[in-house]
Amino acid sequence: MSESVPSRCLQILSNARSDGWIELSLGEVDVPTPGENEVTIRVEAAPINPSDLGLLVGPADVSAAVAKGTAERPVVEIPIDETAKRALAARLDQALAVGNEGAGVVVAAGSGDAAQALLGKVVGFIGGASYSQYRTVPVGMTLAMEEGTTPREAAACFVNPLTALGMVETMKREGHTALVHTAAASNLGQMLQKVCLADGIPLVNIVRREEQAGILRGIGAKHVIDSSAENFRARLTDALEETGATIAFDATGGGRLGGQILGCMEAALNRSGGDYSRYGSDTHKQVYLYGRLDTSPTVLGSDFGFAWGLGGWLLTPFLQKLGSEAGPLFLRVAKEIKTTFASHYTAEIGLAEALDVETLQAYQRKATGQKYLIEPQRG
Repeated sequence: MSESVPSRCLQILSNARSDGWIELSLGEVDVPTPGENEVTIRVEAAPINPSDLGLLVGPADVSAAVAKGTAERPVVEIPIDETAKRALAARLDQALAVGNEGAGVVVAAGSGDAAQALLGKVVGFIGGASYSQYRTVPVGMTLAMEEGTTPREAAACFVNPLTALGMVETMKREGHTALVHTAAASNLGQMLQKVCLADGIPLVNIVRREEQAGILRGIGAKHVIDSSAENFRARLTDALEETGATIAFDATGGGRLGGQILGCMEAALNRSGGDYSRYGSDTHKQVYLYGRLDTSPTVLGSDFGFAWGLGGWLLTPFLQKLGSEAGPLFLRVAKEIKTTFASHYTAEIGLAEALDVETLQAYQRKATGQKYLIEPQRG
């Protein structure tokens, strides 16, 4: 039976104003009554992912954030320069809801059988606006959890788990047998390492500091390369030769790392012998950029021949291409949410706390091992 659901609730909003400021606020919004194939979720937990920060603060200078409003209804203003303002032109003066994913309990459901079957259950959901006390979404945007799973455990059941599985699936569908991942000590990177160990897939992990390498070795990683080391390219080439990896997923995006990976792939392939060609190896090498931890331009060298590709990779378009074939991936996430796909959080904060300037600056750094969870029902 449906519980009483308020007609309005609190939600974090981000408005890139035309006067040159991003305004973050805690607004009051309507809670829609669910349609036939929709459910209303009392949101208990929602993670802060790097992709969420792109909408929350965009390219604004968070170090210059100014606190306004009250403790209960905080407002934060962050300056943006003219270059960033042009990049945000399509969203100027619109208060946008933030949060890609979350989890909670279904407290109201439409008349459809699929919606009714979820009433009272813990579900994860995707589709935006998760930094909200309540969220009404189509059944197709939810993932029902197994009995005994808490909203906290289910909060990050979409973005990172399905990205890890999507990378492996992309590797297989494009004919590769091993892969490379950068910023590899992240929550996502640890999930990918666990998936590759379970599925017998060679994985080359690239990190930026030796302490990050220790995190991965602690969960069984064999190939962990520190990009800050003087012998980085030599060690990476050795690992690529041993694993045969010819596809990489790069979270940094900017800088020289993507080009360095392609160059080392070419060097590893050349070690296997074969006739010389001025066009390089005819084995295709692929690097996908799926994040922008480094916002500088992507710089490529000229040492990897002509059989290569550089492109963007996003989870949602990939799942859309899979269609019904994505079903087994969702089932695996629900089954392994407490093991392979478990997320770990630095701190749990309420909606108002998320707009505290010091807290905002802390989670905006996107430091490895630092992940925040918003609990919208928290007082």
